[in-house]
Amino acid sequence: MFIPKPVSRLLYSAAVFCLFAVFTHVPATAAEPAEPFSGWLEKLRLEAVGQGISPEFLDLALTGLKPIKRVVELDRRQPEFTLTFWRYLNNAINDKRIRRGQEMLARHGKLLKKIEGKYGVPPRFIAAFWGLETNYGQYTGVFPVIGAVATLAHDGRRGSFFRSQLMAALKIMSRGDVNHRVKGSWAGAMGNFQFIPTTYKDFAVDGDGDGKRDMWNSYPDMFASAANYLSRSGWRRGWTWGREVRLPKGFKLELTGLGVRKPLSSWRALGVQRMDGKSLPDLAEEASIVLPAGYNGPAFLVYKNFRTILTWNRSILYAVAVGHLADRLVGAPPFKSKRPSVEVPLSRNDIKDMQRLLTARGFDTGGSDGVAGPQTRSAIRAYQKKSLLPADGYPNMGLLERLRIKTR
Repeated sequence: MFIPKPVSRLLYSAAVFCLFAVFTHVPATAAEPAEPFSGWLEKLRLEAVGQGISPEFLDLALTGLKPIKRVVELDRRQPEFTLTFWRYLNNAINDKRIRRGQEMLARHGKLLKKIEGKYGVPPRFIAAFWGLETNYGQYTGVFPVIGAVATLAHDGRRGSFFRSQLMAALKIMSRGDVNHRVKGSWAGAMGNFQFIPTTYKDFAVDGDGDGKRDMWNSYPDMFASAANYLSRSGWRRGWTWGREVRLPKGFKLELTGLGVRKPLSSWRALGVQRMDGKSLPDLAEEASIVLPAGYNGPAFLVYKNFRTILTWNRSILYAVAVGHLADRLVGAPPFKSKRPSVEVPLSRNDIKDMQRLLTARGFDTGGSDGVAGPQTRSAIRAYQKKSLLPADGYPNMGLLERLRIKTR
């Protein structure tokens, strides 16, 4: 899904609200009192006719439509605690999901190789996205898409965004790609790869040539659509996503993060090694080093395709999970870094408190919203550097306790 994203419902929460998410944030302002739904829907209907959607189809799709209370509840819901890197990874990747993915690769291998030839995206990555999004099609959503996006468009909190989704959904359905009664996520994500309507409209592909773009029942359509999105988002043919690496003793943490790019040859010269102790290749390809669990956790050297995965879902945890699942599907081992015996997740209120305390000390977090996005992490890194702490930009309980003590 290409906005707050969903895999299973648990992974949905992680992808949207995890500490390490990098958001293409849709402004969420307080909802103004909405006009009655019936009047609002009639105005929307006139707008839809003006955009070329037939009145006959709109009668079919909109007659009897009512707001869905549960959709609004889910849109308002905020998870109390964030997921740590290891818990997120364990939720995303398990033996059952790996085995199922391997079965899907074997079953659809010929088709997936053909699609790789056209779009340059290897089969294991298509399967990994499929597995994380809907568990290989086992969960594609239970909410009527038109009802869900109409509810959110009328609600007003993110009305403009979801109004565009509703218009896109109506256009897709009116041309016959999708049945108007189809079901998806509470936010309107559809099909095996959970495309929101605008993404479906712009990137879905008729892979089997039947005149429709069906991401529920047509494997050629669904696989080609996912590959088309990744290809048009910058996927580099012939490259993978990244690798787990060893950092040398005394490595400068200010060199970590997606804002720093260096050729592989430069990382090699700095002493960064493969996990087996071998040297990195002496190449000019640029890469970055990310530390999704802080300087005490695993380090990953990530390439251009990692950034392309982030266009699908702007969570670093999600991007690592996609890459690792793709590798596990073709026999790669688990990460070598060991999970800590104790992990303490931070609550949204903890993050808000951290943001407030940092801001009070002159480190601008961009507000106190309970989400540790890029600006908050930059503020953390600046504070850590000034305080002579390991400057990894990672929000944890130790840092929060230090900030609290310093204000007493």
